[in-house]
Amino acid sequence: MRIPGDREIRALHAKHAPTREAFDLVLTHCEIVCGIAERLLARAGLDLDADLVRAGALLHDIGVYRLYGDDGRLDHKSYVRHGILGYELLLEEGFPEAICRFCSCHTGVGISRDDVLRQGLPLPLADYSAESGEERLVMYADKFHSKTSPPTFVSAASYADRIRRFGEEKAVAFKLMCEDYGIPDLAPFAAAHGHVIV
Repeated sequence: MRIPGDREIRALHAKHAPTREAFDLVLTHCEIVCGIAERLLARAGLDLDADLVRAGALLHDIGVYRLYGDDGRLDHKSYVRHGILGYELLLEEGFPEAICRFCSCHTGVGISRDDVLRQGLPLPLADYSAESGEERLVMYADKFHSKTSPPTFVSAASYADRIRRFGEEKAVAFKLMCEDYGIPDLAPFAAAHGHVIV
């Protein structure tokens, strides 16, 4: 399988970002998630493909660019679709399923068919859950940074509180990931990027 390198990934972000601000926001978030995932991978000593984790982390949110309108504003109401939009974008670019899935399978702690039905989500009826260890690690690392305005780092306790509103089973799934991977030290990332930890 061909795994894209950093230069190719940056070029993809530049190609699809509608504005410089969108490029900076999304790429910076992806780089932060990549940094968190790589630290967790090194610390946990997991038998995962580090190159695939890096590429997946750097590409997981590329679909956000397709949510920007002609006015340069992000369509927040359709945000849950950014994963499948990224999947489609990477598929159109000729990437294999294993790369594309990082986009469609990183939202929350996974979106099930039941979630799509119960919440009336604007998604094709399917399961959008991490399957491989690499997908699961990127999904987990993504929980610790948010592209809010201004961007913030999210503590494990804060994320657990947020995800609980979607059901206790979601909070349990996040707790299990915390146990599997450990809780990342966000302080060095917060200092480097100037984003607060909430």
